[in-house]
Amino acid sequence: MIEKTKNLSIFALVNRVTQAFVWLSRIHRCRGFGIHSPTDFSFVRDVVNEQGSYYAYGEVGLADDWLRRKLGRLYLRLANYVQPDVIADLAGYADYLSAGCRKASIANHLVSPTSLIIARTDDVTPTLLSQCGEKTMLVVEDIGHHKELWHEVEQWPAVTVAFDLYYCGIATFNPQRAKQHYIVNF
Repeated sequence: MIEKTKNLSIFALVNRVTQAFVWLSRIHRCRGFGIHSPTDFSFVRDVVNEQGSYYAYGEVGLADDWLRRKLGRLYLRLANYVQPDVIADLAGYADYLSAGCRKASIANHLVSPTSLIIARTDDVTPTLLSQCGEKTMLVVEDIGHHKELWHEVEQWPAVTVAFDLYYCGIATFNPQRAKQHYIVNF
């Protein structure tokens, strides 16, 4: 039992050091610094890095670990921002997503047309990317450990604006926008 506790504390320490390193390496990208598009700057400030307390924070994720809660709260804010009719939740955040947009129906598979897709890296395929329409927002989890996959998503012809948040990436498919990729300290 003592050995298990010791291993958990070492894991927690390594996890905190990694968090600190990622945060410090992206400090110059805090709060939208370096983003010149007013739309993208507003999205980063008001949705991605929102510091205020949302109405549903007290309802969901109270027993979750810090990363799941951090991502879940981001997904809640994204659902609130997009206000989609359908959300494809391929990563298991239905509680956060339904709290973010109560009118949306949440599916655990890809449904067409879908305005918001939350996917794991295993779910991202050319088929999934080709099914994303111009009003779709795609969120891909764990891109920090799958950089090659994330770069493929960024380079996909239909992807116009992409945000690298280290823990996840957000891609939009609006053909009226110029191609732009941002790294954001999240």
